[in-house]
Amino acid sequence: MKVGIMGGTFDPIHLGHMIIAEKARIEMDLQEVWFMPSSIPPHKRNTPVATPIQRWQMVCEAVESNDYFFGKDLELKREGISYTIDTVKALKQSCPHHEFFFIIGGDMIQYLPHWHQVDELIGLISFIGLKRPGTEIQWDELSAQIKQKITLIPMPLIDISSTEIRSLAARNKSIRYLVQDKVYDYIKEHKLYETRSSY
Repeated sequence: MKVGIMGGTFDPIHLGHMIIAEKARIEMDLQEVWFMPSSIPPHKRNTPVATPIQRWQMVCEAVESNDYFFGKDLELKREGISYTIDTVKALKQSCPHHEFFFIIGGDMIQYLPHWHQVDELIGLISFIGLKRPGTEIQWDELSAQIKQKITLIPMPLIDISSTEIRSLAARNKSIRYLVQDKVYDYIKEHKLYETRSSY
């Protein structure tokens, strides 16, 4: 089985994440896409605003309507810094017959050489890179080993971010249609992000 992995804080998960996952699934003929909220992301300075349970619940609400999408709480259960190498090793051990592809944005491709234990990581998993309009990738800065593990697919520009959604909610502005309806209802019900003035 070919499985795509969507990692991130998902604080909150939004329609941009869903569109990216669906694009990767279709272009790469993936049987499933697993959304995996991180406990503590290694590449972000700020800690998530929503709790791990809240972020997990939003992911579950978001994937419910798509038969190909699934939420996985592996990194949340492990806690600590969510290094991809640790996650991939665990996945390979528990699902040895699956072929995994890590889905990343084109901007993250440039940062791949700095990922934790990247030399070992690229021996275990391939990457699906989503190239958005205007994104320039400096291929000459990447090793041959990394480049051969990346499949690049075009991606339309989707100007939605979790940061902007949190900011809008904090200012009592509408976030409807930026997140799925069930995620919107969850955020409103639990008053997530509303009391924060800045992020």
